[in-house]
Amino acid sequence: MIDLLKKETAGFRSREEKINHLREFLQVLILKICYDSGFMSNLVFTGGTALRILFDLHRFSEDLDFSLIHKENYRFADFSKTLKDRLLQYGLSVETKERIQASMQRVDLKFKNILYRLSLSSLRRENLLIRIEIDANPPAGGGTEISLVNKTFIFQIVHFDIPSLFATKIHACFYRKYTKGRDFYDLLWYLTKKTEPNYKLLNNAIRQTEGKETPMVHRDNFRIFIEKNLKNVNFTTVRKDVERFIEDKNEVALLNRETFLHLAKNIS
Repeated sequence: MIDLLKKETAGFRSREEKINHLREFLQVLILKICYDSGFMSNLVFTGGTALRILFDLHRFSEDLDFSLIHKENYRFADFSKTLKDRLLQYGLSVETKERIQASMQRVDLKFKNILYRLSLSSLRRENLLIRIEIDANPPAGGGTEISLVNKTFIFQIVHFDIPSLFATKIHACFYRKYTKGRDFYDLLWYLTKKTEPNYKLLNNAIRQTEGKETPMVHRDNFRIFIEKNLKNVNFTTVRKDVERFIEDKNEVALLNRETFLHLAKNIS
């Protein structure tokens, strides 16, 4: 496996590029393990990494996000243990740290020595982290699709459709407790596609996190909703957070309020 990883990262110049592509290779491997082990009958792939791997988003991602939609015959402990055991079978040294919070299940995969073995770090103890988060109580209304992944490995993955992914991203942008620049890079991608979100899923997500009745978002007020929420965004923080994950650094300049407001005007 290490020889394969060396080959996968050999064509890139900077350490940042090599690490980003290394992490993505491991993310794809984890998804393959989920497929091979049957967990995709319970889980739906979502988040920015889904956009990257399935729809060629031009930014890298650190985490893997899933929603648990079928709880029958699913145990988080089995999921975590299977990932670790299978990664060890691939010759990768990995430690896991699990955490369960209310409706969120999390496992941190720490790949040990991998950066040192690939000459990407002079420190043997420097780990590469991939965090997996599973929403164990996702809001209702998401639509799903099945896509074929062909990136070194070939397998199928169950994921939210574009309108549902869009809805979850809008919710992340404007209802997360902190600003995550990667969310807004993804939002820019969606707005250029001139697609509509899954309004049912979006409204259910807002009600779930806000814990109160809020005005419904729908086609007629969606543009106003976007423009209103953009007023509170610190785009300096957005650009700083996302820059290291973007393939073309020139795109960072597009992450400003004016660009988003311009795109919002084109929302029907």
